[in-house]
Amino acid sequence: MTPASPDNPYVRDPSTAFEPVESLSREKASRQVAQLRAAIREHDRRYYVENEPIIADRTYDRLFERLQTLEDHFDLEHPDSPTRGVGGEPLEAFETVEHVAPMLSIDQSGAVADVRAFDERVRRELAAAGLDEPTYVCEPKFDGVSMAFVYRDGSLERAVTRGDGHEGDDVTRNARTIGSVPQQLHGDPPDLLAVRGEVYMPKDAFQRLNRDRIERGEDPFANPRNATAGTIRQLDPGIVADRPLEVFYFDVLEASDLADTHREELETLPAYGLRTNDRVSVASDIEAAIAYREDLLEGRDDLPYEIDGVVIKVDSRAAREELGQTARDHRWAFAYKFPARAEVTTIADVAVQIGRTGRVTPVALLDPVDVGGVTVSRASLHNPEEIAEKNVNVGDTVRVQRAGDVIPYVEEVVEKGSEGYYELPDRCPVCDSAIERDGPMAFCTGGLACDAQVRRSIEYYASDDGLDIEGVGERTVRQLLDAGLLEGVADLYGLPARREELLTLEGWGETSVENLVAEIEASREPPLSAFLSALGIPHVGPTTARELAREFSTFEAVRQAAEADPEALEGVDDVGETVAQTIHEFFSSDANAAAVDAVLENVSPKESDIDSGGDELEGLTFVFTGSLSDVTRSEAAETLEAHGANATNSVSGNTDYLVVGENPGQTKRDDAEANDVAIIDEAAFRELLAGEGIDLD
Repeated sequence: MTPASPDNPYVRDPSTAFEPVESLSREKASRQVAQLRAAIREHDRRYYVENEPIIADRTYDRLFERLQTLEDHFDLEHPDSPTRGVGGEPLEAFETVEHVAPMLSIDQSGAVADVRAFDERVRRELAAAGLDEPTYVCEPKFDGVSMAFVYRDGSLERAVTRGDGHEGDDVTRNARTIGSVPQQLHGDPPDLLAVRGEVYMPKDAFQRLNRDRIERGEDPFANPRNATAGTIRQLDPGIVADRPLEVFYFDVLEASDLADTHREELETLPAYGLRTNDRVSVASDIEAAIAYREDLLEGRDDLPYEIDGVVIKVDSRAAREELGQTARDHRWAFAYKFPARAEVTTIADVAVQIGRTGRVTPVALLDPVDVGGVTVSRASLHNPEEIAEKNVNVGDTVRVQRAGDVIPYVEEVVEKGSEGYYELPDRCPVCDSAIERDGPMAFCTGGLACDAQVRRSIEYYASDDGLDIEGVGERTVRQLLDAGLLEGVADLYGLPARREELLTLEGWGETSVENLVAEIEASREPPLSAFLSALGIPHVGPTTARELAREFSTFEAVRQAAEADPEALEGVDDVGETVAQTIHEFFSSDANAAAVDAVLENVSPKESDIDSGGDELEGLTFVFTGSLSDVTRSEAAETLEAHGANATNSVSGNTDYLVVGENPGQTKRDDAEANDVAIIDEAAFRELLAGEGIDLD
């Protein structure tokens, strides 16, 4: 089986060029087909199961179309190919149920020639069966999550995600929280009614949700569809109820009393309390359907919801039954897709992101746009000075680029849709403290009284540049904060006494809890330099922290010098006037002082002896993974650096040794093997040091 990654070129590189089909040998085509199938399955998994797509829809379509072309040209069809079935497996967290009728896909293209070819086939097959020429029903192609809603005797029996088209996840409890999902139908519905609907998030609601997430320090969703998918699969219906989802119903899957035409079905559904879209139109021929698509494309940006094309359906049910279906597609419908928005888009809103040091970063929330094959819905505006220089504001049409093909940013304003430029608020949106300018930058003055700074301070405290507490990353910190188990850095040290509460959290078991407790306990007596760095003092990273530890030896000496007179710090290497003033302001803050004191009730930084070594290990670079016995990784790193070595956090070609302790991670081992780095255990590490006359303890 061809692996999905990392060697498969079609997983992460949307710019991969395809050779002309005619130039391929059958053998080479077979290899490419295998890679495409594996890549598409991986993208299906990310889309349907993980809700974390990494490529844009148009890029996925390009891969899918290439696979179809190769299979057809070289006769390489296979029953397990993605082209023979709808992707996506039900999540194990929900009960899997069978659909009352298959929820198949439909053929699609953005080329008008393909639309006319669809019409020609439909006419030809209906004429051969002695049926009338087709009338089409045209509808927006919603960009949300397709689901089946089953009603018996007028009551909602279940709501099921599309899944693999034949089975899906029973998300009825979540669906019941959506306002546009009636629990009881109105009027006189049939005894059985299974309708297909599209759950979606309105564009303005999506931008509000992303704004709130950014200001809380959380990652925003990539697009409204991604936000919808992530919401509908939440295990907690309360989260679903708090998010603004809506539903359009657009097809009858099964009923005890079926109408003769699709338009009759759509006209009947609102009478039952089922919401349909007001942009549906009947087209007498395919040219009218094409014109409908062009009109909808022109007004696309004015719609309150995202669409990525139109769906053209044969109206007559009898004609649909004659046309039938494949294993994957209904043959009586076609999706005429819109071209992707490329690089130029509109700023819908601006969110204010608060960093660990209080730095305020304005983030543009965009109407999702394709930039280099990746969907972008936010872009950095960097700082107030740059906003003023570019004269950018909410409502402006802008060009978006990706720095180094990674970080999106607003390059320029293409068309003004506003007056003037965006100005930061005077108060922090998280803690309501004053926002103050410092040169081109702006900062929240709330310090550790600001929840956003608190979350990021906890993450940093436990990071590689802090005390290197494995298992306390961004996701874990957010989960612990949401569960009420953390309110600040000091609360980390209360977690060992709350094992039972940790075990109730999703994804936690006995082993993960005990590993976390062991890491926290091992951090109670850190090296002074690591502790100073972990506090997150602006401009004080590991290098500056080591110089402060070298100069003052104890934490209290550093603190007293910082509080008394910033000039006392200026004689330290790597500490100038600006850094000294920043350190002074940090320790002079009442909020910071209280937070530091709370940590010191649980932590006793060791007195520094950083000058006690020599240059025995000069030129060597070490990396650690897993925990060491009797000493922390930070202590070991300080010992190494005291004797001339470098201790870094990631493996590269410049690394000499990877030291593996207990419960190591796999990533660093893989990187070491890939870079031909020597991998040694703790015993070999201690023996190496002893050979140089160095005692690790």
